[in-house]
Amino acid sequence: MNRRRLLLLAACAPPVAVLIGCGRSASDEAVLPVEIDESTTCDLDGMLLADYPGPKAQVHYAGVATPTYFCDTVEMFAELLRPEQVRAVRMVFVQDMAKADWEHPHGHWFDAKTGYYVVGSKRHGSMGPTIASFAAEADAKTFATANGGKVLAFAQVTAEMADLGGGALHDSRM
Repeated sequence: MNRRRLLLLAACAPPVAVLIGCGRSASDEAVLPVEIDESTTCDLDGMLLADYPGPKAQVHYAGVATPTYFCDTVEMFAELLRPEQVRAVRMVFVQDMAKADWEHPHGHWFDAKTGYYVVGSKRHGSMGPTIASFAAEADAKTFATANGGKVLAFAQVTAEMADLGGGALHDSRM
């Protein structure tokens, strides 16, 4: 093999190694939450997440490098529970409202599918009535006792509970 071919092979080796990756694919890698900042917008309606109270959500779809953000968990559930939603979901994160400041939530992301949700409370998020998210069932029960509502696991939330109708009616900033 001449020197030119050897250099060409060496130059191509890193991309080939990345592609081969010892049999691991991008879907095998851990998915981590991506923190929002002042300019992060909701993918459904363009609202700035930092401008609104209540729990936020992010969905990481297979084959998409950046998460889809939602300014409210109601939007997230509405999107995920639509019958026509067929995109492969790698991971869903929501904020633990037992730890995050309700008015200015930041951080405290956890795996949404392991969480507990309070549906029907008197607390409002960016879209009006919201579905409050909690990492621990005890925290969800404490919130429900103080604010009303019913505690449910992720799989118990239905599309009918994720009603987006009237969200704009509650937004005094629009």
